[in-house]
Amino acid sequence: MTSFERREEAFEAKFAYEEERALKERARGLRMLGLWAAGKRGQTGTIAEDYASALIDADISAAPDAAFNKLVLDLAGYGVDGTQIRQKRDELFAIAQHNSA
Repeated sequence: MTSFERREEAFEAKFAYEEERALKERARGLRMLGLWAAGKRGQTGTIAEDYASALIDADISAAPDAAFNKLVLDLAGYGVDGTQIRQKRDELFAIAQHNSA
């Protein structure tokens, strides 16, 4: 194996590692956001965990803004608007990113 091939493999491995880390950070942030939203809805325990999991699933398997749109719809009747959701999302995603470093 040439040094160029080893270098190429190293870059590919680094890229894969960074992608996996970003995905895990996003999932942690979405979990925290889901638990926060469940709390706003008066849900706790297993129900709150299930809601957070559903939010992560929506983010992974649907349109890019599916998780956010789900939160807006689900929290509309609880006095929480899109601006509050964005602020909380940004705060929790920063925490998730900081904790993985």
